[in-house]
Amino acid sequence: MWAHKIVTKNGLYIVGLFLFGLLLTALFLALKSTVHADGESRRLITVYDRNTQSSFLTDQKTVEEALKASGIELDPRDTVEPSRDEELVADDYQVNIYRARPVVVIDGSTRVKTMTPYQVPGRIAKDAGIDLYPEDIATLKPSNDFVGDGAGLQMTIKRAIPMTLDLYSKKTEIRTQGTTVVDMLNEKGIVLGANGRVSVPVSTPITAGMEVRVWQEGKQTITVDQAVPFTKQRIFDADRDVGYRVVSVAGVKGTETLTYEIEVKDGTEISRTKIAIIVTKQPIQQIEIVGIKNGPNALTKSKGAQIWTDSKGVKHRETYYDLDMGRVMQACGQGGYYEVRVDGVKVDADGYVIIAANYGRYPRCSITETSVGPAKVYDTGGFAAVHPDGFDIATDWSRADGR
Repeated sequence: MWAHKIVTKNGLYIVGLFLFGLLLTALFLALKSTVHADGESRRLITVYDRNTQSSFLTDQKTVEEALKASGIELDPRDTVEPSRDEELVADDYQVNIYRARPVVVIDGSTRVKTMTPYQVPGRIAKDAGIDLYPEDIATLKPSNDFVGDGAGLQMTIKRAIPMTLDLYSKKTEIRTQGTTVVDMLNEKGIVLGANGRVSVPVSTPITAGMEVRVWQEGKQTITVDQAVPFTKQRIFDADRDVGYRVVSVAGVKGTETLTYEIEVKDGTEISRTKIAIIVTKQPIQQIEIVGIKNGPNALTKSKGAQIWTDSKGVKHRETYYDLDMGRVMQACGQGGYYEVRVDGVKVDADGYVIIAANYGRYPRCSITETSVGPAKVYDTGGFAAVHPDGFDIATDWSRADGR
């Protein structure tokens, strides 16, 4: 009798649920079994669109084509997952449609209405063409004025205040929701400690553009990261024509960390001693290939002087001279450095031929053409008065001493 009561009361309900589950499973399997029954590639698509769910079979190639064929219309601003152009290759898919809806964005005195399918403030702000910073607070809520706004949702932005924080001699542009300096310090997780000092009272109200400096009194160590410049190596290629210049390996700056012991008194640094330098990233040397194969019209030692016509049709009287170029190389940021090319022509650190010219037509440090390759103007001379387009090319042809 006891077992009979269970069957007649609770048992029938449980059996009913079990049979209903079997029925749903059978229907799903039957539906799925028809996917390939007619020899065509048909897929089972389940669509979640707002609060509705629907399923259908399709032989279309993409998600968008399948939705269109089933009568589901999409606005260009709607978002679909998987994407509209997703190729249908599996037996079944679950497709989510996020419908674009009007949202009013309130940013201070600015009100912008946008159509967006997104649910998160950052994406909504982007659709509205508004920059949203991590410290800003954006809240979403139903609109109280649907008629006036024309939207059912509004997003209000509470802007963080921009300011400058000088934290242990490192300035950073920050934003804060704090109303006072102490609020900002707490927000940023800055603990002053016994020797910590602030440039203004911590109760000072935060205002846009203000600068607050935080330091530690007494001796302490600080670290500073700085870039390490890369060096350049030029390979002069006698098989390449003059004017050929290619970077075969691009230079990359390195990084080094400098550690200093400093002493601060009343907020002013009174001493600084460098105690360590660690290269954390080695620079990569830049390698350049420079062609030095001169053509038949190039100036040579035996010619002494010649008339040469550049690519614009300008005729230049070219001569050469042999002096120590260290003095004039102080210009153009070269610091006195130059070298002698394998053909005896003197070039600067960037591989440009060193020439003297008329400053009135070819200003110092300007780059121009010569018969022996691209050149930079470092010097001038009396010849410029008679030959205003003349070039005097620095070489090692006379003394052949490598200088």
